[in-house]
Amino acid sequence: MSQSDSSSNPGPTTSPDAADATASGRQAEPRKLRRLSRVTMDTRPFRYVQFRRLFFGNLLTQVGAQMTIVAVGVQVWQMTGSSAMVGYTSLWVLVPLIAFGLIGGALADTVDRRTLVIWSTLLTALTSVLLYLQAFLGLKNVWVVWVLVALQSAAAAAYRPARAAMLPKLIPEALIPAANTIASSTMSASMIIGPLVAGVLVARFGVNWAYLSEAALLALAVLTLIGLPVMPAAQDTGGRSPIRTAISDTIDGFRYLRTQPLLSMQYIVDLIAMVFGWPLAVFPALAESRFGESSIGWLYAGASIGAVLAGLFSGWISHITRHGATIIVSVAVWGIAIAAFAFTGDLVLALVCLAVAGAADLVSASLRMTMLQVLTPDEMRGRMQGVFMVVVAGGPRLGDVRLGLMASLLTPTVALWSGGLTIVVLMVVIALTFGLLWRYRPPSAAGETNAASGG
Repeated sequence: MSQSDSSSNPGPTTSPDAADATASGRQAEPRKLRRLSRVTMDTRPFRYVQFRRLFFGNLLTQVGAQMTIVAVGVQVWQMTGSSAMVGYTSLWVLVPLIAFGLIGGALADTVDRRTLVIWSTLLTALTSVLLYLQAFLGLKNVWVVWVLVALQSAAAAAYRPARAAMLPKLIPEALIPAANTIASSTMSASMIIGPLVAGVLVARFGVNWAYLSEAALLALAVLTLIGLPVMPAAQDTGGRSPIRTAISDTIDGFRYLRTQPLLSMQYIVDLIAMVFGWPLAVFPALAESRFGESSIGWLYAGASIGAVLAGLFSGWISHITRHGATIIVSVAVWGIAIAAFAFTGDLVLALVCLAVAGAADLVSASLRMTMLQVLTPDEMRGRMQGVFMVVVAGGPRLGDVRLGLMASLLTPTVALWSGGLTIVVLMVVIALTFGLLWRYRPPSAAGETNAASGG
């Protein structure tokens, strides 16, 4: 109500003190909400229906994928009794992941992204059905498992870059950090739900039901994708076939990456964290020898529990301005937590260490994805997401091989703590020698800083 309105129609009289108290209360409430938004998860992206569809599709596919990871690890361990063989399984994931991840990223720039994701998701579901059949028939042949894992890796690698490249087209740029935090939290939630459900299914019914469950979840995920808008090619192929264009564009993508030291370094940072700190390859052995067989699901879920908890109180991530320094510190914390996990003999303490590692990884992953999406032009996003996906998914596979071999030659404890220590040392070296990453701020934060200083 304006002042003129109040003078012409005074109504009930209110004391000045009461009026001041009411006004200050109204001002205090928004301040409290703003403070709360800086602590709790920023959920503004959920206002957009297309983001919600993408979110639920991602959740379903990621839960299913984590169930299969546990089932494959347990099945290979049951067949061979070797942590090294569990680690070698990741090589069969890694090679097609690199090849089809890069090609899939380039395809995401040359064909309709929604169509690419739908068909590759269906192919992934088909491989899950084949994994179910080999387990149901009791073939007990590790080579069959490895070939099917490779086929599934190729199919999944084709849709992941396109999914990530969709995001900037569905929400405003200002909400991208919040959306990436939600996406990282979703991945972490799936790494809790998937392993725990898989642990129950494997213990009660066998690994075959974990495989079949992923196929069902992927089929449901396709239904969420149908509601997304058509996303035509971001660039003109000039009449060439999409595959030929994708191959040449993959090469162009690496040429572009050579001119972007910031993007290259954030890939290197993530590779260091995953190659030297990814702990999954020794979980079956630790569950059997140290924590008890019933702990297997909890071990696989441990890091993700911390990431989800961090995600629930992640509003502050959207307000970080020192993105580069925060990434480096977060990866160092990841390394410290993995090194501490190496010496734990109590399951609860082990889960605390893994949870701290997962929380640190959530912060790092959210800011690295934001850096990639903000610094990359739309016509290059698919290719850069392909490289990002290869690094993010390939790094843990290399980490499985390193850890599995070291654990077999030495002990799981030595393999874990030496890797964690290596991460911390390398992060200190990067902070001291690569100032471009340490000083990096997003363009919006840099603009605010210049405005505040009168620049």
